[in-house]
Amino acid sequence: MGKVISFSNQKGGVGKTTTCVNMAAYLAVAGKRVLLVDLDPQGNATTGLGFAKGGLKKSVYNVMIDDEDIKDNLLATAIDGLAILPSNIDLAGAEVELVYKKGREKVLKAALDKARGQYDYILIDCPPSLGLLTINALAASDSVIIPIQSEYYALEGLSQLMNTIALVRQHLNKSLKVEGVVITMYDGRSLISKQIAADIKKFFSKKLYEIVIPRNVRLSEAPSHGKPILLHDPKCMGARAYSALTEEFLKKSEGKGE
Repeated sequence: MGKVISFSNQKGGVGKTTTCVNMAAYLAVAGKRVLLVDLDPQGNATTGLGFAKGGLKKSVYNVMIDDEDIKDNLLATAIDGLAILPSNIDLAGAEVELVYKKGREKVLKAALDKARGQYDYILIDCPPSLGLLTINALAASDSVIIPIQSEYYALEGLSQLMNTIALVRQHLNKSLKVEGVVITMYDGRSLISKQIAADIKKFFSKKLYEIVIPRNVRLSEAPSHGKPILLHDPKCMGARAYSALTEEFLKKSEGKGE
């Protein structure tokens, strides 16, 4: 059975999609069967893997609202072993439409449960909010990875995310846990970056990944080329960091026999 992991942080611009896309790519290169679910109406993971979301007729919207099968809405990516269930503009209205569906918090879970056996990992890129789409992702997931930017406001609002995870655990998914926390956009020359990183370490303790993702120009420009970093510039500092982060994730995740 594939492991389902949500990438969530309601604060935008923290490297959430970048982390989800690049870990998905490196997991596939490591020989894992990976499905990336783009649950963000902005569709950044979809464009980051080379697809123009404006021209897509099929998407995660069709799965959640029209009850279509996941396999009929998948796209193969340029990386062997990595498929994407894309997002398009229709998803923007899904939050309102879901309100009227029976079992609205578990619509995505019902769809993903049918596909779990075909993948080693299913990664969900959540929207930067704690609305019904994110609740669906958390209800469907085994765990959550939280990307946090090493800047002053990083911990602001984090308690709200942790409260949401606790509520989902209590009412919808008792086995949900925090898989790990990754520091992104780290500037080792900045004293404030080091101080924030130390605060995050205190807050999350053993959940914090040792690998930090640095600020890197090549990393930030890769999505505009529709490529994960391993296809855009596999030797840059950002690529090496995501490769190492994925290795650390696999050691921790599979070392526990999960």
